[in-house]
Amino acid sequence: MSHRLERVQLAEGVYFSAVTDPKFKHNRISVNFVAPLREDTAADNAIVPFLLRRGCRSCPDYTALERRLCQLYGASLDADVLQFGQYQLLCVSIQCIDDRFALEGEAITRDCAGLLADIAFDPCISDGAFDAADTARERQFLLDSIAAEINDKRSYAVLRCRQEMCAGEPAALRKYGDPAQARAITPQSAAAAYRALTDSANIEIMFVGCGDPSAALELFRGQFGGMRREAIAYRLCQRRPAPAQVRQCAEEMEVAQSKLVLGLRVADGAADYAALRPVRVMAALYGGTPFSRLFNNVREKLSLCYYCAARYDGATGLMLVDCGIESENKQKAEDEILAQLKVLQQGGFTDEELQSTRLALRGALGSTVDSLDGIESWFLTQIMMNSSVSPEENAEALSQVTRQQIVEAARQVSLDTVYFLKAKGGDAK
Repeated sequence: MSHRLERVQLAEGVYFSAVTDPKFKHNRISVNFVAPLREDTAADNAIVPFLLRRGCRSCPDYTALERRLCQLYGASLDADVLQFGQYQLLCVSIQCIDDRFALEGEAITRDCAGLLADIAFDPCISDGAFDAADTARERQFLLDSIAAEINDKRSYAVLRCRQEMCAGEPAALRKYGDPAQARAITPQSAAAAYRALTDSANIEIMFVGCGDPSAALELFRGQFGGMRREAIAYRLCQRRPAPAQVRQCAEEMEVAQSKLVLGLRVADGAADYAALRPVRVMAALYGGTPFSRLFNNVREKLSLCYYCAARYDGATGLMLVDCGIESENKQKAEDEILAQLKVLQQGGFTDEELQSTRLALRGALGSTVDSLDGIESWFLTQIMMNSSVSPEENAEALSQVTRQQIVEAARQVSLDTVYFLKAKGGDAK
């Protein structure tokens, strides 16, 4: 089946979106606050969904909240913080069985939507502050999450390269904020951040599952009836040209394997999701599959790295190529990565490579609809890109991307930054 997004505006900057799929037995409802990512507000914003997850006025403590979830046939509640380009997405969600499986005919979906509305819009704030003990616990969780970024050296290297490329831009910021800002969070500052989000952030309410979304829609419609508020228009990050001279950044660390990241800019200037498709196919052909140019040549044939992959971010227009290497192979790996880009720019790839890439992309898109959170993530991304295309429609469109379009997309790519995380004292063999 082809999944369709049904979208309704409830108030200025407040939308209810639904995607139904009868193959599931559950429904997932989420409330997403979408705010510009700023250094002075990122940490206070990031703690909000985790504080909301701890309770609301109707379930004022964790015990009462868990008891209520058990009454709702073991519904599960979750909180998360995501980053999309220059925006911060703060999410609280609930997942429950559909009404048709309730033993006594209970309206499980409506009741879960009501509980989620209480959690998102009627939290336990007293005298302008969240609970001090809850704030202390979640502040420590936030600090631990920031500190843990360095534990995954591959992700850390990619993050550092992006920070160097986008210095001074929102895209360079951490989704959890800066450690110093996180340490400064107070019950009062977190409550102030929450009030700012309810006043001016866009609110994307998503319903994904097998059930009827109408009860949830009407409940949230009542929540926002007549409310006057501000809203933001979603925009992709501004595309910048690569500098005249490539930035070279290096760090040393006690790691078993050095990491090399090449930060490339794609000057596509695209204003819509459809225009980015040739770039996505080009990036997959370059380094997005187990049979890509980078994998086959840099890793397999020349044995210059342990892994080598390329990822393209349509929100920022950046393509990052990262690999794990021995330090002495840095220049050889860098040269070969750029040589493979030149191959694409000259059209030196086979029809078999192109067809295999198309099939791989189709398979990857097919897997996005295998879970409720996969469907939600897909369509929330579409909303942020000012699009509503389904995974099935996108797969079909990607299969129509031509060789010449890929060559033209590759010719828009230029090297911006080289980041090298060097193993201190030499690599472990």
